[in-house]
Amino acid sequence: MALEIRRDVDLTPYNTFGMRVRAAYFTELCAKDDLPALLASEPFRRGPVLWLGGGSNLLFTQDYPGLVIRMALQGVRILEDDGETVCVEAAAGENWHGFVSHTLSQGWAGLENLSLIPGTVGASPIQNIGAYGVEVQDCIESVLCMDTASGRETVLSRADCHFGYRDSVFKHEGRDRLVVLAVRFRLARHAPLRIGYGDIRAALAEAGVEAQPSAADVSRAVIRIRQSKLPDPAVLGNAGSFFKNPVVSSEQAEALLVRHPDLPHYPAGPGRIKLAAGWLIDRAGLKGYREGDAGVHDRQALVLVNHGQASGKEMWQLAQKVQATVETRYGVRLEPEPIVL
Repeated sequence: MALEIRRDVDLTPYNTFGMRVRAAYFTELCAKDDLPALLASEPFRRGPVLWLGGGSNLLFTQDYPGLVIRMALQGVRILEDDGETVCVEAAAGENWHGFVSHTLSQGWAGLENLSLIPGTVGASPIQNIGAYGVEVQDCIESVLCMDTASGRETVLSRADCHFGYRDSVFKHEGRDRLVVLAVRFRLARHAPLRIGYGDIRAALAEAGVEAQPSAADVSRAVIRIRQSKLPDPAVLGNAGSFFKNPVVSSEQAEALLVRHPDLPHYPAGPGRIKLAAGWLIDRAGLKGYREGDAGVHDRQALVLVNHGQASGKEMWQLAQKVQATVETRYGVRLEPEPIVL
């Protein structure tokens, strides 16, 4: 099918917050062969341009005035297999959880803690998604990209991606220039499992497999935990965790812990401590808080939810209220995880 660019398209089905906004232009990239035509198109050259995956890490506060490109490239293939480890490439438009489930069905471990995270494979390195002690960078070998300035494909190594906490080169110097086309993962058939989080241990014990769990067992435990805590975007609009866990200096963390000894905290490198944003929001009295249809989820304070008719501006106003309240009470500034447009 030839590339089709449509005008004035409803974006409601393409963002998990369910914001009722429109794009001036919209297209879906289903084949790499369509890239030259896309780069040469007038809407692309005129801009602005937004590359869209699953729409699970976005908050639209208004209509988008340029071209929205939904990444729909599909395909999974094995590049190397030495019997112990495998290098597998997944196209950027592949559903993330579907890909994780596929790797587990093949007996490949490494991504099980990242089960049920919404979005696409292509978004995973951009955000450096993480959960339960694992970040996707732990398993990425390289990322196949296109440089929109030159139209050439390039392969970035893990080091080239400059991964950080929910961060990567794609959010900085590569932003608006590097488009992820596929991601290559190095997975193992016999890898140590990350089950140190109490929630995972409890879920494995409940399932009766705590003694010798498999990677698939860990995945099932993570799925149960996420389903018990996080709302389904198909039922209640949301973008998952709205705020990053803040990283502060050891001195600031120590001062907070004197006043709040039960504040969850984790090492985050020399002289740095990561704090639990959900705890800060909860203890600030905002868990379950609601302004019209914009609300803080009543089971997980990290998640902002659209109860039906909230606008993007109303959701963003609520997010700013959460930021201001937490900063006033604890002296910690929360940073949004989704892209706010």
